[in-house]
Amino acid sequence: MKILVTGSAGFIGFHVVEKLIELNFQVIGIDNINDYYDSGLKFARLEQSGVYKISIEYGKPVQSKIHKNYTFIRLEIEDSANINRLFSEQKFDYVCHLAAQAGVRYSIENPEVYIRSNINGFFNVIEASKNNGVKHFIYAGSSSVYGLNTEMPFKTTHHTDHPAGLYAATKKSNELIAHSYSHVFKLPTTGLRFFTVYGPWGRPDMALFLFTKAIFEGSEIKVYNNGNMLRDFTYVDDIVEGISFVIEKIPKGDDNWNSEKPDPSNSSAPYKLYNIGNNLPVKLEDFISAIEKATGKKADKKYLPMQAGDIQSTFADVSDLIHDFNYKPNTKLETGVRNFVEWYKQYYNV
Repeated sequence: MKILVTGSAGFIGFHVVEKLIELNFQVIGIDNINDYYDSGLKFARLEQSGVYKISIEYGKPVQSKIHKNYTFIRLEIEDSANINRLFSEQKFDYVCHLAAQAGVRYSIENPEVYIRSNINGFFNVIEASKNNGVKHFIYAGSSSVYGLNTEMPFKTTHHTDHPAGLYAATKKSNELIAHSYSHVFKLPTTGLRFFTVYGPWGRPDMALFLFTKAIFEGSEIKVYNNGNMLRDFTYVDDIVEGISFVIEKIPKGDDNWNSEKPDPSNSSAPYKLYNIGNNLPVKLEDFISAIEKATGKKADKKYLPMQAGDIQSTFADVSDLIHDFNYKPNTKLETGVRNFVEWYKQYYNV
């Protein structure tokens, strides 16, 4: 089976590609390798998969030197002409759409980037999927869509109409666009709402990376909302495992779906939403303690107010994952943080 993974040089995309290679999919990965954060880390991820920087040119397929079933192409999802050409030539069975502009604060400073990537780019990929007979379109959602909702745990049956920032609004928009394609064009789509993903090869703009770097350098860490935050930290391998289960479970539509009392998590159309989270929220202070334990150093904390566009707590209900796949993310925080710190020390020669 041939699958496209967008955002394949990104944190989650890199790990997904590795898993799909292991499962013997024929994988085509695309990524624009932008400079939102250190592009050197993105190139290093690609090298781990056997794709070397010197061979990468825009739009040119590069065969992995390690894996015969992996090809990478540097490509913008906003580039509709080349996206359409790619789909026409490759005839993908599945699409795993992970490419997006991430970040809460960055969406306040640079909103137009989010519209280009998360709306226009998403449209290009789903439209090409519809036009080229893709069997299943899977895409990365976000726990941020729960927004101002404070009913815990977050369930996919909850309505998500009050996003706290533009990033969340674009991810909610993706779900709405996906449903319209499922309803009108019968394109099977599945959205995966990820909860605070962390682990080796993680993004430098995320808390675990920032905190670990600061602790090793002896500089202060910024603790927002005075530490009064709860996060459902989810280890990247658990996210990847969930994605691998979902890919070949193609939604067919629920014949019992009630349009008078609509369930937002599914539809009469071939459309489905899942949460993928650890189902165990952790206090930010406890998260920092786990990093201190893994690094063997104490953090110098600077307490700050809540960031604009952020939410105080996340907590995933994963009952649908358990029901449909008998699967529940279960990596312990201490284990995941230790794995990240060990990777960080090796990668940065600490």
